[in-house]
Amino acid sequence: VQLQASGGGLVQAGGSLRLSCEASRSIFSINRMGWYRQAPGKQRELVSVITSRGSTNYADSVKGRFTISRDNAKDTVYLQMNSLKPEDTAVYYCNAATVVREYWGQGTLVTVSS
Repeated sequence: VQLQASGGGLVQAGGSLRLSCEASRSIFSINRMGWYRQAPGKQRELVSVITSRGSTNYADSVKGRFTISRDNAKDTVYLQMNSLKPEDTAVYYCNAATVVREYWGQGTLVTVSS
């Protein structure tokens, strides 16, 4: 599975962005898809995941501000990011997990200015 992430950019604190992750094949049977991020000098961390059944999970730092969703018809997962903070600045990576392996997208940079 190839994952194409898009939607990053520069935004002021308090603003919003929507990230998209389009898969090269149907995501209907992919167990879990999600977003991770890596800030400069820090380890990659989980932001949010969504299962094939639609169950979601969020990092405490983004709860109430970010919303993950998936559109199986478009083979796309979205991350709506509201009330962005400078500490949300990072490269955001899309991830897909099947029973046998994980796949990663190329990353999209989100920069939040104060």
